[in-house]
Amino acid sequence: MNKTIIITGATTGFGRATALKFAENGFNIIITGRRKKLLDELENELRAIGKTKVLSLNFDVRKKDEVESAIGNLGAEWKKIDILVNNAGLAVGLSHIQEGDTDDWDRMIDTNVKGLLYVTRVVAPLMIARNRGHIFNIGSIAGIETYENGNVYCASKFAVGALSKSMRIDMLKNNIKVTLIAPGMAETEFSIVRFKGDEQKAKNVYKGINALTAGDIADVIYYCATLPEHVCINEIVITPTQQASVNHNVRRE
Repeated sequence: MNKTIIITGATTGFGRATALKFAENGFNIIITGRRKKLLDELENELRAIGKTKVLSLNFDVRKKDEVESAIGNLGAEWKKIDILVNNAGLAVGLSHIQEGDTDDWDRMIDTNVKGLLYVTRVVAPLMIARNRGHIFNIGSIAGIETYENGNVYCASKFAVGALSKSMRIDMLKNNIKVTLIAPGMAETEFSIVRFKGDEQKAKNVYKGINALTAGDIADVIYYCATLPEHVCINEIVITPTQQASVNHNVRRE
């Protein structure tokens, strides 16, 4: 029987690449996202691979009622979730704390922290009932180190790190694996969202850096997910070769 994976924020970036990677390897896929058009396009692409069953759920992880309704009403077979990838997340704005936009703060905390909690709260009991499962939380190197203007985004990703460690402890007796994935510089739509659509500013972030790709992160998730049952990677930090820490990188023309 094929295993089932559910991926939040699956329409772009890490989530999309992860869905494609697991579909190519025969996993049944539940993809979730806010943007219906992109969700439908990805569903069609996954179905075209022809190795898997696909289900798309259109909801916003920030809205607890939507999360509970969408996942709580899954059919019996789809509730046999083996892997959860809490990927939905974002950074919005880049300013000093005293100049921060509180709407941006709310959006980051509601997505990166509360959204992850809402989804986990619904999926984890399904795993515990079967005494098996693997939860991946997509954090960031910004959840390990801070940087100027990162403040609330960093805080939200530090929270993801703390929650990952706590989940691992809380569900240890239930045989649930928990893995924190903490990427460094990765070129997705991340910076476009952070700069609110300014593609030139986003492009400058990665200028001179051979940055990570979404596919790189998907490969790492797949590797961790397919290790033997007795092996759990608790935390992994991934950076481009040109980046040693959040504040140390070498740019080349």
